[in-house]
Amino acid sequence: MKKRAIISVYNKDGITDLAKYLHDEGWEIISTGGTAAYLTQQKIPVTDVSSVTGFPECLDGRVKTLHPAIHAGLLAKRDNPVHMAKIKELGIKPVDLVCVNLYPFFEKVQAGLTFDQTVEFIDIGGPTMLRAAAKNYQDVIVLTDPADYPEAVKNLKTQTVNPAFRKKLAGKVFNLTSAYDAAISRFMLGDRGEFEYPEHYVLALQKSQNLRYGENSHQTAALYVAADHKGAFGGMKQLQGKELSYNNIRDLDVAWKGVCAYNRFLKHAVSVNGKDTDGHEITANFDSCAGQVFTIALKHNTPCGAALGKNVLDSYLKTYNCDSMSIFGGIVGCSAVIDEAAALEMKKCFLEVIVAPGFTPEALEVFGTKKNLRLVTAEINADEIHDFLSVDGGFLVQTRDDKLFDKWDIVTKTRPTPEQINQMAFGMTMAMFAKSNAILVIKDYAAIGIGSGQTNRIWAAEQALERAQKIVKAGLTCDAKNAEVLISDAFFPFDDTVRKAAEYGIKAIVQPGGSIRDDDSVKACNELGISMVFTGTRHFKH
Repeated sequence: MKKRAIISVYNKDGITDLAKYLHDEGWEIISTGGTAAYLTQQKIPVTDVSSVTGFPECLDGRVKTLHPAIHAGLLAKRDNPVHMAKIKELGIKPVDLVCVNLYPFFEKVQAGLTFDQTVEFIDIGGPTMLRAAAKNYQDVIVLTDPADYPEAVKNLKTQTVNPAFRKKLAGKVFNLTSAYDAAISRFMLGDRGEFEYPEHYVLALQKSQNLRYGENSHQTAALYVAADHKGAFGGMKQLQGKELSYNNIRDLDVAWKGVCAYNRFLKHAVSVNGKDTDGHEITANFDSCAGQVFTIALKHNTPCGAALGKNVLDSYLKTYNCDSMSIFGGIVGCSAVIDEAAALEMKKCFLEVIVAPGFTPEALEVFGTKKNLRLVTAEINADEIHDFLSVDGGFLVQTRDDKLFDKWDIVTKTRPTPEQINQMAFGMTMAMFAKSNAILVIKDYAAIGIGSGQTNRIWAAEQALERAQKIVKAGLTCDAKNAEVLISDAFFPFDDTVRKAAEYGIKAIVQPGGSIRDDDSVKACNELGISMVFTGTRHFKH
């Protein structure tokens, strides 16, 4: 019996060679619409699907292959006499190969079309044929990926298609259609509102690259990116350097999120206003920050420095001096295009990755001598709605921590100065990225002391304060006066952190508040002449 193949593809890559081989080997090629016209132009004879079904395409092409004459030919098991007798009785011939790829819903859902326009790119017939063929993979070769066409031809030439290859092709079908359906589900349900956490949480992810190894050299890894929308990694481009590693990518993610958080800080900071204990209004002015450049440095997924500066070089030097030891082998993110002056300075330190909106030609020339240094440009803000964390057998899903503060209440008799308030808001933005328990000391818009990942808050405070004191005494990053502002990612359960801060000359503290012993910390501040602000927003990061 003459073998039959159904070919209906949106992506025409490689299809001419495959179809020509099948035709030359005597296969009957059944096709639809645009694919049939394309193959005819290539002088490859095709049978229109309507002549097989005995039913014309209708509803603007929505119904073409949804017919028993097609699906019985796909699903009939060749080793089942009852199946074969039935399709013979019905006048239906078996289908031995299906080559289908789908309407480009992944691309169209990102194209800014209307809801109704996007719906028209939901493929129905294609996934249905693919699933039917994949279920009967022992008898039907099913192709979705042009990369598999050559191997399929190679197998066909041997007259025996390897069963493992057939199974692999079938698995790729369900891998594709599950991601395709996931993208449609997210589109239909939306990411917000009452369907924020549906009964089944599905993601459409596409492999971007295999990685050399995972967090450690004995672990395997790959990078997957969203197939149905472009997040920050969809807008990144590596300009030079070695292939990004698993750890590089994790650090790069936080570095760019930090840069984007600074941009949000400028927008949200205008809401810094509140009242002191006497009912006096307090506001802050962040105009001086708007023209500044922000730089952040990370090591092991944790900030080791962050600062504002009048230009890229100034910002980087202040960041470097926050912790010139930890930045070695670290990741740097910057809010502005890297210029030659900054590149010459950055080149002096061993850095793994630098991410920024761009690099001047002169900067690229400077960095060109450091062939292993990875340079990455980023053009899309980090604004994913959810965070995901794997647990054994599942995932935790939460909305991203993107709220700086709910309120701005001055709870002490001493009022913070407008400049201290500016430093507080800046520091709270950076506290979002330091692992809890986290304490930051800010001076001249630089995180000169970062205590993070400690199991109690007083240890984090001691770490941050001691580090800040060394920076101040050395005259690095800021002037030689005491650092004044301390930030905490969560509330103080006791007043010990306040008293420790006073030993180091801290004059202003910002924290979420909410402890049953808040009054103890407020009393200690009043006793020691320290101002304190409650924000109402905690920033745990585990």
